[in-house]
Parts: sequence; C-alpha cells; structure tokens
Amino acid sequence: MPEEFQVIGPDGRPVTVQAEVAQGGEQAPTAPGPADLVEQPAKVMRIGGMIRQLLEEVKSAPLDEASRTRLREIYEQSITELKDGLAPELVEELERLSLPFGAEAPSDAELRIAQAQLVGWLEGLFHGIQAAFYAQQVAAQQQLQNIRLALPGPNGGKEGETRNIDADGVTGGMYL
Repeated sequence: MPEEFQVIGPDGRPVTVQAEVAQGGEQAPTAPGPADLVEQPAKVMRIGGMIRQLLEEVKSAPLDEASRTRLREIYEQSITELKDGLAPELVEELERLSLPFGAEAPSDAELRIAQAQLVGWLEGLFHGIQAAFYAQQVAAQQQLQNIRLALPGPNGGKEGETRNIDADGVTGGMYL
C-alpha cells in the first residue's frame, strides 16, 4: 500500500514521493533521495565556497579588464565543474539559470550579478537538500513509531494492543 510524502525539492517546489510498504513493514522509496541529486557533495561545497569568496572580492575592489576576463573564465569553469557533481535534473536547472558571457570582458556589475545568482542558487540547493533529509528523517521516525505500535505488548499481548509510549516513542516499563 503506497504512502505519499511531500518533500521540498532543491528548486523550492514540492515533490511528491511515494513509498510502498514491503513485507515486514519496510518502506522502499520509489523516487530518488536527496543524496542522489548531488553526486559529489564535497566538490559542490568547495566550488560554492570559492564562488562566495570571489563575490566578496568583486564587491570590495574595482576590477580592470584583465581581472574581469579572468573572473569570467573562473565563473565559466565553476559552472562546468558544478555540472560534473550534480544530477542531470540539477544540471538542466543550472544551465537555464547561469548567465552566459560574451567574448569581451564583462562589467563589474555583470560579474556581481552572475556570481550572486550562482551563490544564491547553491545556497538554495543546500537548503533544499537539508529539508529533504529532514523530511526523510521525520518519515523514518514515523515508520519506526508505527512498527513499535504493531509489536506485541508486554506479557505476550496481542498485535495492535494499546501500549504506554511516551513522546519519544519509548515504551514504559521497568527496564528503561
């Protein structure tokens, strides 16, 4: 019997995830988990930190043409490297949102906007993944609670018998 969970995706939109209860009460997710969206999380975090630092540098000092050209190259290389560490659906989204630059050096403002947009997107990605992990944890705790309720009660009680369970899901008894 499928159960539906609503998880917030990396783009901030709700994603419906169905999980089927298999034999023995195990749930088998039918959709990829948040860990599947970022194939190389350490790499994505490093690039995100680097881009954030570059954005701070761009804000604090005026740049000459050579500096702007070099920052454009770094930005484009960062996008390419990020694509290697992300799932295909996130690569598509990144391609739609990243700003392409022309052959000439971009202005300071163009660089700041592009880098700020990329930093914002990465932060949204990280928050979305954290929220998805939290939702999975809550669903797993609920599943564990349901399994505990289905266990026989003390003194050989029957399945489904009312049991004394506190807010943390711990049953009352003399061995706690």
